[in-house]
Amino acid sequence: MTKRPEEILLLAESGKLLADVFEHLDGLNMIGMSTMQVNDLVDGLIVNELNARPASKGQYGYAYALNSSRNNVVCHGVPSATEILQSGDIVNFDITLEKNGYIADSSKTYLLGEVSPAARRLVEITYEAMWKGIKAVRPGARLGDIGHAIERHARRNGYSVVREYCGHGIGREMHELPQVLHWGKPRTGLVLQEGMVFTIEPMINQGRHAVRTEDDGWTVVTHDGQLSAQFEHTVAVTGNGVRILTLRSEEKMLN
Repeated sequence: MTKRPEEILLLAESGKLLADVFEHLDGLNMIGMSTMQVNDLVDGLIVNELNARPASKGQYGYAYALNSSRNNVVCHGVPSATEILQSGDIVNFDITLEKNGYIADSSKTYLLGEVSPAARRLVEITYEAMWKGIKAVRPGARLGDIGHAIERHARRNGYSVVREYCGHGIGREMHELPQVLHWGKPRTGLVLQEGMVFTIEPMINQGRHAVRTEDDGWTVVTHDGQLSAQFEHTVAVTGNGVRILTLRSEEKMLN
């Protein structure tokens, strides 16, 4: 379950390339684009410019370079040529990248144009909740400490945490042990050890935490139709804390 130092270096290389992908999206005016256009842009960037592989393509039969989860879509949204991004939308892009056999996983929720104050607040609290979880990571802490920190922040701000989906170990495979729940009790669960690498990726809902899967077998939406947001980073447990392997340049002051 733990990774050797040389493996973490390779994971960090993949993570840096993935951060570059998101920084490219940061400079893009996505209003009026289809989610499939964003997918194709990301696919081309990863393959042709970064000489890497979109790790989600072919995984479990999935055909695309990213998940695009817009407004009330919680996760696993499938890009579409007919889904046009509009001012007022929030949209999460979840992207995985493999380089030299090692996979990094990250996601970010974007606010497009004139977003309502309620939607903006949800996105801000979700981002903060992810960081609460990340800051709970250190040797000797437990997985329950991560979930508790996330859930406490979400609930204090009037939101709910999706329970059906969780973070996961990552390395040569996209999904490895351990499972990292985004809710739970402190001082419970697996003890964290130096060299563990996993994702922290809370999905936070405006309304109830209940979700359902649409007929395509992929797209997960809020049961009550209210908004959902998500952020994700791949992290490594270090000797005295945590290293964020997918950290973007605008976040370095937070680390």
